[in-house]
Amino acid sequence: MRARMISRPAIGAALLLPAATGFVLLLFLVRGEWGPLRRMDQAVADGLNEAVTGHGVMVRALRVVTDLGGSPALSWVTSVGVVWLLLRRQVRAALYVVAAAVGAWVLISVVKALVGRLRPVVDEPLATPSGLSFPSGHALSSLVSYGVLLLVFLPAMNQAARRVATTVAVVVVVLVGFTRIALGVHYLSDVVAGWLLGAVWLAVTAVAFRHWPHERLLGHPLPRAAQGGAVERSRVPSALPVLGSADELRPVPERHPRALPRPLVAAAELLVVWLLVLGTLYGLGVVVKGAGAASGPPGWDRALVHALADARTPWLNDVAEGLRILGGAPGIVVAVAVVGPLAVAVTRSWRPLALLALALVGQVTLFLVTVALVARDRPDVPHLNPELPPTASFPSGHVTATLALTACTAIIVFRATGHRGWRVTSVVLAVVITTAVAFERLYAGAHYPSDVLASLVLAGPWTAACWWATRPVPEARAVEQATRDPAERS
Repeated sequence: MRARMISRPAIGAALLLPAATGFVLLLFLVRGEWGPLRRMDQAVADGLNEAVTGHGVMVRALRVVTDLGGSPALSWVTSVGVVWLLLRRQVRAALYVVAAAVGAWVLISVVKALVGRLRPVVDEPLATPSGLSFPSGHALSSLVSYGVLLLVFLPAMNQAARRVATTVAVVVVVLVGFTRIALGVHYLSDVVAGWLLGAVWLAVTAVAFRHWPHERLLGHPLPRAAQGGAVERSRVPSALPVLGSADELRPVPERHPRALPRPLVAAAELLVVWLLVLGTLYGLGVVVKGAGAASGPPGWDRALVHALADARTPWLNDVAEGLRILGGAPGIVVAVAVVGPLAVAVTRSWRPLALLALALVGQVTLFLVTVALVARDRPDVPHLNPELPPTASFPSGHVTATLALTACTAIIVFRATGHRGWRVTSVVLAVVITTAVAFERLYAGAHYPSDVLASLVLAGPWTAACWWATRPVPEARAVEQATRDPAERS
């Protein structure tokens, strides 16, 4: 009974105090250049550097994992989380995430400047970071960013999902810290200090926002308590410092229509379309591959590519490089990672993810099989990207992926809203972005015009088939519309 009487704030203070004390102690030891700590730090750095040096696969894996704690990855995670919360009208929770993330960045900059510790010196540097060493920005930022999103979204998960999400977040934060030492860019004490300071900041912001006393925020009244009287500070369990409704944070309602109403029928339909598209592409590839003189490309195909190569200028080269990244695998992955979650947030349905997954997986497999069957050589002009494979010209993978993604995005917009402006904008963006990427592939000498046209033949029918397979039946459409906010349907 006595144990139950211990307040949650007291438990939080008991957990916060060791973290704050540990960070302050490390701060003074590092600032005072305490000999035993300095020797231990250097020994750990040298040992890990020696263990991973020369193992190319391991070094690449460490760099991939360490990027999970870098600014690009964390900016995406927090930005998508904030937009999700705003779409669900969870303003206080969104401000909590923003305040925690921005405050972490300020803490890193200030403490690094105050301590002024230089980076480790190892025999084989595996990364070239800039700035000072104490504390580790990756360790602190990853703990705060993943931690704040975990605290916000835990109430929307069931017990099993909470365990999985917590375990994944802890493992990612620990591995990011380990990679910073293994790559030779931080000492062990830098990483531990980053974790400790991040835990302190995460706890402080959670307490501050959990007990925010305002009855109105940015013009939106907060919900009343179930018994009337005082305003609810949260509609989730008080053990969690979350400020929003679990029902609103949940991706889809607990009871919702299936993303694929008729999965077996959809699989059969998509298989038929996949084979028909493949046959069409293979036939077109055979024709255009030997349509010109001496079994070469048609004259108009070759003439346009050579004309664009002769018209190259430095500023157009820079523009083309940006468009190449936009239509390449990194750009497509980033776009899907943004469009997918936000589409689920708006529609409260898994249907957008099903559409994106089917469209992109299908177009990738069609592209790979067609490339292997046709094996058309690249245009005989200087390539802006010298790393291009020699026999991967027909069709264009960049154009195919871009059209599939932008068309799916337009389909999602049409399903989510009847607003004419949003619908027109989505179609215009799909046309403009796909056209720009197609121009870049021709300008860079990576593809013939017939390769680009083949990409349209691939992505157009396949995306239409995915739209058909994922279309909601009338009953499911009515249920999905009923789950949305009335203001969004008007």
